[in-house]
Amino acid sequence: MAGSGSPDFAVVGGGLVGMATARALLQRRPGARVSVLEKEPELGRHQSGRNSGVVHAGVYYAAGSLKATLCREGREALLAFADEREIPYAVRGKVIVATSEAELPRLADLGRRAEANGVRDVRTLDPAELAEIEPNVRGLQALHVPETAVIDFRAVLAGLAEDVRERGGEVLLGQEVRRVEDLPASLVVVCAGLQADRLSPGSGYRIAPFRGDFFVIAPPSAELVRGLVYPVPNPAFPFLGVHFTRRIDGEVWAGPNAVPSFARERYRRVSVEPRDMFDILTSPGLWRLARRYWRTGAGEIVRDVSLTAALREMRRYLPDLERKDVSFGSAGIRAQVLGRDGTLVDDFLLERRGRVLHVVNAPSPAATACLAIGTRIADELLSAA
Repeated sequence: MAGSGSPDFAVVGGGLVGMATARALLQRRPGARVSVLEKEPELGRHQSGRNSGVVHAGVYYAAGSLKATLCREGREALLAFADEREIPYAVRGKVIVATSEAELPRLADLGRRAEANGVRDVRTLDPAELAEIEPNVRGLQALHVPETAVIDFRAVLAGLAEDVRERGGEVLLGQEVRRVEDLPASLVVVCAGLQADRLSPGSGYRIAPFRGDFFVIAPPSAELVRGLVYPVPNPAFPFLGVHFTRRIDGEVWAGPNAVPSFARERYRRVSVEPRDMFDILTSPGLWRLARRYWRTGAGEIVRDVSLTAALREMRRYLPDLERKDVSFGSAGIRAQVLGRDGTLVDDFLLERRGRVLHVVNAPSPAATACLAIGTRIADELLSAA
């Protein structure tokens, strides 16, 4: 680490959660020596820079959960930070669309969750009302969430890093940490994302990496989408299904899907990293999950390799979508924590061991909630300091 002497705080991982944590520590302890250690030569190479750019409103999460609380707090803090740093964002709103009678009870449940979580101005739409907001989307009923926004999270990450440096912290690139115990800092926070289990071997959890591929919708089909269009999710599965997002740059993306990845930090469909593949194939939790949701998983895999199958799913919502306007786009990999019994860890999970606080699980909406998560981590770390 640069500088004289050992830092007061070391943050392992320079993604959104790690950088927001460093900022929160410096807010609470002005003048403290804070070092952010990022193994890559640049920021945003993984989850923080490979996402759809959606700022979630807090519809999906169980009332009282950390996800629900920190998503709401984080959204407000994120947009205030964006205003302060002049980072562009757009509050486009989204519709969650039911295309079958079987989805209507789940849609109603989402409406009740949104109300319990304090999401503002959510309302149920009939087909005519849906057409006023998204004229080209078809459905039996929809939930309108006007607070949903889009932003460039790479720009947010760059702004957070600039803020950390301005407050006297250091952001050290190309600094891979293999053993947390070797760090000389007084207190350590591990925000390692896809490598969280490897830097927290005593947690009993294992990362199951899921690759999500995006599709790009080109004009004229891109004009079929005004804001964000989402399906009604399966409440037992942690992913939201193929959805449409008009991003901050105006491009329209569909996706992502969710398929197991044999490489945690490589993004081609055929990428394989031997250690990562071994971890997946020997994960009892993942095999149990696969047996439980094999139909859902098979559908995700088919849509991953077949544009025809993916297009069929998209046309449930946009029947006028033209195949010639749909192409494969970029991909991201999400860190999903599993228990040995195949149970998905659905909420944010922090574990304190001595001088080290591990962020074991920080799935979506961690990007939206990053500033609130960072504040929660800083408060927890300092409360016992």
